[in-house]
Amino acid sequence: MNFKLDYMVCYFCQKNINEVEYKNTELLLRFVSSFYKIKPKKKTGLCSHHQRKISTAVKRARQMGMIPYTPR
Repeated sequence: MNFKLDYMVCYFCQKNINEVEYKNTELLLRFVSSFYKIKPKKKTGLCSHHQRKISTAVKRARQMGMIPYTPR
């Protein structure tokens, strides 16, 4: 029998990553849309714990000037 998962597994839980660094912009850009808006939990497939961590990390990176607020 072949089963297909109807849900996505959290990237951070799968890789056993506890802390999300705001300095890691390459990773953060995976969870940001082309208009630099934070993608919702349903699209990213993250658990609620890590979705909150991602949103605060993106906000911190924006504040520090590592990620732009809007596209040019």
